[in-house]
Amino acid sequence: MNPTSPTTSPLSPAFAGHGHVTFLGAGPGDPGLLTLRAVEALAGADVLIAEPEVLEVVRGHARAGVSTPELTIVDEASTTAGVPVLRDAANLVMEAARGGRRVVRAVTGDPGLDGNAGAEMLACAAEGIPFEVVPGVATAVGVPAYAGVPLRDAQGTDVRFVDARTADERCWTEVGASDGTVVVSASLDSVAAAAGELVAAGRKPDTPLTVTIAGTTTRQRTWNATLGTIAQVFKQGKVLPSPEGHRPVIAVVGERSAPAQRDQLSWFESKPLFGWRVLVPRTKEQSASLSDQLRSYGAVPHEVPTIAVEPPRTPQQMERAVKGLVTGRYEWIAFTSVNAVKAVREKFEEYGLDARAFAGIKVAAVGEQTAAALIDFGVKPDLVPSGEQSAAGLLEDWPPYDPVFDPIDRVFLPRADIATETLVAGLIELGWEVDDVTAYRTVRASPPPADTREAIKGGGFDAVLFTSSSTVRNLVGIAGKPHNVTVIACIGPATAKTAEEHGLRVDVLSPEPSVHKLAEALADFGLRRREAAVEAGDPVTRPSERRPGARRRRTT
Repeated sequence: MNPTSPTTSPLSPAFAGHGHVTFLGAGPGDPGLLTLRAVEALAGADVLIAEPEVLEVVRGHARAGVSTPELTIVDEASTTAGVPVLRDAANLVMEAARGGRRVVRAVTGDPGLDGNAGAEMLACAAEGIPFEVVPGVATAVGVPAYAGVPLRDAQGTDVRFVDARTADERCWTEVGASDGTVVVSASLDSVAAAAGELVAAGRKPDTPLTVTIAGTTTRQRTWNATLGTIAQVFKQGKVLPSPEGHRPVIAVVGERSAPAQRDQLSWFESKPLFGWRVLVPRTKEQSASLSDQLRSYGAVPHEVPTIAVEPPRTPQQMERAVKGLVTGRYEWIAFTSVNAVKAVREKFEEYGLDARAFAGIKVAAVGEQTAAALIDFGVKPDLVPSGEQSAAGLLEDWPPYDPVFDPIDRVFLPRADIATETLVAGLIELGWEVDDVTAYRTVRASPPPADTREAIKGGGFDAVLFTSSSTVRNLVGIAGKPHNVTVIACIGPATAKTAEEHGLRVDVLSPEPSVHKLAEALADFGLRRREAAVEAGDPVTRPSERRPGARRRRTT
């Protein structure tokens, strides 16, 4: 018998009827840094009390209907400075726990380094409320890692952590006298003062320094300087003065933050599409995996539905075809899209059928996503094109009808109302009878919000991925034509031709008609663009930063 994990064991009888509090570290900002235990705790929470900076990081892992009471600013000095001190969290935690509820209290970084969380733990202990602590990636450790700044080397460098907001003269004197790495938590507008404190305490002015804002997120930006030049770097780069000066940063002082070393170790900010806002004009159901892939390249995907899928106006044809599947009318069924799979699956569920109804029927699928949707349904396709993932590619591999080996000569083809006739004509030429059935209709979606339309037309997006000719027509129809600085990426020649007919310059063409190959092609384009800028000694910028009136930098 496997021993029960101490973090997942049931509460003892002594705690029956009591609430329970999990103090959870949400990390520095990247949702991917949540631990497995953190995700497990969030899934079981009745109440989620999170700092505003990490609420979106954790909320997606909580169950539907979880209570998320809003934290308020109750500290007058902090209100004046615009920095929230969340002192009311303890009251919310205790109130929910006293009511017998499972509470998750999420803080930025690690709870062990959060003073307020420590006070809340003591309050729970005083009232006998059981609690646990789920450690998180500390901001002072995670941010340097994402900035490409190792804190120690093979010689075992000493590392000191300093909070500039609370450090006293003795603290500065101690770290100033050290030659180890110093990690300073500060605000953007207090970094220069902290650098001055270290120089005054004995650190050399030419000691390397990196300053990172919005660390571990796609808004991350890192500046290289020295203790003596950081104020000048901020001034020349027009970083300060700024209304964002209160934003938290992590500064690393020491030889390991030298620019020459960062050039080799800056793995995060050097991703091919780092910080790019990429418009994904697809249906919501189809865009998730593509958006995940774009995020892996450092991009910020923005999904805008341009096509809405609706049932056919006359469902009788689809109903007869599905019944024909059960009665043995067909030898083959061919799926050319995820939506076709979805339409058949919904009709199956309506009739109380499941994947077993496909027994004895050969199944064909075009495209990896369509095949994946079938597998999720419990059906493994018998035929997927070995070459081009299209109707033409499917026809190249489709066997001709043979009356000796094929007892039935009929193919069921559920598809969109606007699909081309290529597949139908090709199957008939191969000797098959085809029931060409409208399984769903594609209609133009509603226009996106005004700010999205303005970003599309004004150059606020760095790239747009067009996955079909209809997405080109529909996006232009509901939101307007993308700005000429926006990189246009198309899935194939037909889509590219439609884009050009609408006055768009096509920059990227996928080598294969696959959304994932299209994303790869855009990443290759971004990488080449980045390498060219570095080689020319120019700053690496996003396409949207070239538009007239665009801000030269973004720090939030």
